[in-house]
Amino acid sequence: MVVLLIQQLERLQITMTNQTQPSNQTNDQTVKEPTIRTENVKVYYGDALAVRDVTLDMYRNEITAFIGPSGCGKSTILRCFNRLNDLIAGAKVEGTITFEGQNLYSKKVDPVEVRRRIGMVFQKPNPFPKSIYENIAFGARINGYQGNMDELVESTLRQAALWEEVKDKLKENGLSLSGGQQQRLCIARAIAIQPEVILLDEPCSALDPISTYNIEKLLTDLKEKYTLIIVTHNMQQASRISDRTAFFNAEPTPKGKQGYLVEYDETETIFQTPAQEATQQYVTGAFG
Repeated sequence: MVVLLIQQLERLQITMTNQTQPSNQTNDQTVKEPTIRTENVKVYYGDALAVRDVTLDMYRNEITAFIGPSGCGKSTILRCFNRLNDLIAGAKVEGTITFEGQNLYSKKVDPVEVRRRIGMVFQKPNPFPKSIYENIAFGARINGYQGNMDELVESTLRQAALWEEVKDKLKENGLSLSGGQQQRLCIARAIAIQPEVILLDEPCSALDPISTYNIEKLLTDLKEKYTLIIVTHNMQQASRISDRTAFFNAEPTPKGKQGYLVEYDETETIFQTPAQEATQQYVTGAFG
């Protein structure tokens, strides 16, 4: 009887411990910190407010999608993350944008270093007019890479799911590739300088469905190593590949369209149970 009583007490203690101790998943969610955080960001072109009041947290090893109609500020906000708006005359950013806790717009921050750590892939494939090999090697070389360049080129092209298609023609011009291959080459070029975040501004808009599928599969694989933020007009694409989605909209003003963030949440929530009526209308095709 004593032995049975001890065993029952031990089972009861284990049960109570399991009920009161939070799971590892809850702990992970509690301590998870954003890779990039924006707080009340506004972007001006001259004296015109282009996009306003954007507050977002984007997390490591996730894909975040920006969706919304044309002119709502998606690409403008994306360019803030690696300070490409600095290169536009009259552009001004207000609010706070942090990367790994550091203010990206601090005077102590070198924009060139920001662009190395936060890479960019543009809407239209834009390989350098150089060989496939040099498209990968060039950026790494000017950024001081000291390792084996052949190994870097191969590993980078493998990550971009392009190696098997180009391994026998590395000396050929990158512009000789198909549109989808060129875009994967541009992604490989971005990877070669070992960034932490990759920004993609409508990378599939000019591609056929098969090339689009290949890019989407590639991005899903790449999030194991990188944080990705993608602007897309393709809502099905956002729903297929992203972990979180931000919906932007725009309203007319005397100085032109003014974009704003409507809603930001996990992708499943945005597409199935959004909090805002405008989001529901957009994702169901009522406008846009």
